[in-house]
Amino acid sequence: MTPGAADGSATKGRSRRNFAGARPVMDDVAKLAGVSKQTVSRVLNDHPAVRAETREAVRAAMRTLGYRPSSSARSLASGRTRMLGVISFDAARYGPASTLTAINTAAQEAGYLVSSIALDTADRDTVVRAADRLSAEGADGVIAIAPQVRVARALAEAHLDTPLVVMDNDLGDGTPMVTSDAVTGARTATEYLLSLGHRTVRHVAGPKGWTSADRRSDSWQATLRAAGAEVHTPLTGDWSADSGYDLGRELAKDPTITAVFVSNDQMALGVLRALYEAGRHVPDDVSVVGYDDIPEAAHFLPPLTTIRTDFTDIGTIALRILLNHIDTAPHRPDPHLTVVPVELRIRNSTAAPRRPRRRSGVPYGADTGPPRPSRGGAREEA
Repeated sequence: MTPGAADGSATKGRSRRNFAGARPVMDDVAKLAGVSKQTVSRVLNDHPAVRAETREAVRAAMRTLGYRPSSSARSLASGRTRMLGVISFDAARYGPASTLTAINTAAQEAGYLVSSIALDTADRDTVVRAADRLSAEGADGVIAIAPQVRVARALAEAHLDTPLVVMDNDLGDGTPMVTSDAVTGARTATEYLLSLGHRTVRHVAGPKGWTSADRRSDSWQATLRAAGAEVHTPLTGDWSADSGYDLGRELAKDPTITAVFVSNDQMALGVLRALYEAGRHVPDDVSVVGYDDIPEAAHFLPPLTTIRTDFTDIGTIALRILLNHIDTAPHRPDPHLTVVPVELRIRNSTAAPRRPRRRSGVPYGADTGPPRPSRGGAREEA
């Protein structure tokens, strides 16, 4: 037994020492608790075949000695590292950042650490190297936030030998996939604008090759065709407010445009500014719907009608599926697709269209004074 361990006489605030002067080890805990080293290991790994009083005696010995089990020892005992890997792209954007935060929070609650690799490029070699690195670190499982089609192709070629969950893209091999319902979201936004009386809806799309952008654009077009409305060529941005502003200036030149569906809220912010500067009042002249419902969307001028995506839910669900996959190994669960629903949040950037007013000598769209009050676009319910 370690001197001073039984009576707690060792200096407080420091770990107790064994006879060799080193930090306490599992043998010291076993001797103080009067149990075998195997029993201590079982307590560390929450094995159910340990009596409550024995478990408490071991934990009391750990507290007395100031024993801290090493992660490597626990990994050897359980066959797991208790570490998960995450591969992400464009991590600075609101959606990926929120998803990653949710994964980290849920992982900590489950007793796992997370090793994240944020990639700036989506080429095959970069993705494969990231997957290989996480495998070499001994990750028990990996979540890949894969927003681009080429990322999915690279992941499929990486052939990870650890449980994998992918977001947004289908690898085509039965790998579990979690995604938000972009098809329903775009259809809901477009149908809502049509229901207000707009004859058609223009679209500011996200970059091509991004799965969510492609799905939203395709769904917008399909909805217009189903309604017999005219379909214009979408304008393509890069998710940034700057690109939304540039494309919004193009839209503002067309006095026939009365409704715009934008593929994310940041680009919608740029569109709102461009319309304002051109004297096109929102929603009196043009209604605008965004996508994602970022925290600032309710504070835009006017507050933005948008499609809400629950990124926290997406990250939490992905982690739960991954842990289930790990726990059932080597018997892999049936492949499945999890689609997280979205919802329309109606605010003051949308309203029924009205006939444009023209004043003699004043071109349509010219700003003739302070902004007119909104005609009452639907407000978000509390």
